[in-house]
Amino acid sequence: MKHRLRLHNPVVAAALLVGALSLVPTPLATQAPASGLIAVSDGGVDVDELLAELARPDQSRWQRIERQIIREWSRSGSATADYLYQRGQIALRAGRPRAAIAHFSAVLDHAPEFAEAWNARATAYYMQNRLGQSMADIERALTLNPQHFGAMTGMGMILEQVDRLEEARAVYAAAHAIHPHRPRVREALERLDLALAGRAL
Repeated sequence: MKHRLRLHNPVVAAALLVGALSLVPTPLATQAPASGLIAVSDGGVDVDELLAELARPDQSRWQRIERQIIREWSRSGSATADYLYQRGQIALRAGRPRAAIAHFSAVLDHAPEFAEAWNARATAYYMQNRLGQSMADIERALTLNPQHFGAMTGMGMILEQVDRLEEARAVYAAAHAIHPHRPRVREALERLDLALAGRAL
């Protein structure tokens, strides 16, 4: 069965160039950070600085920083949207993608600019093998948050699954430029390098 997926050129460009782009402020935090983590003067978290720290090849605290970034990205600024988002996450963890899709769709009705909800719904669609819808939501997430290394990784997984290996490698490389510590992404780059080299022979 052939999957026909079209990747919009601006999103591809954003993924390829994101490593060279300046980080865009993401002022989502409303609570004080844990000790030892980066904060701004109003008690919120500076996601720009966290991303800069995450990109350091010698970063030993990358898992902690990654968790904090994702926590900040998971705040919409709306109590209603955040509640629905958490319900969707509970459904995802319980292996109920249909319920998760309903919750995340409700979130997006309230907060269509909430990138993390698009990414989360993409994950639920992926769990149902609805690859075209998953890719469309990933594209929207990356339009709203071009630094989203998780969404890029998801995009790479789908592109690899449908045998668009060169595009998959480019997207994985963009994710790796932002977050150079994830073993799955490094392994994907190595795997695709071997596959593409074999095709060139």
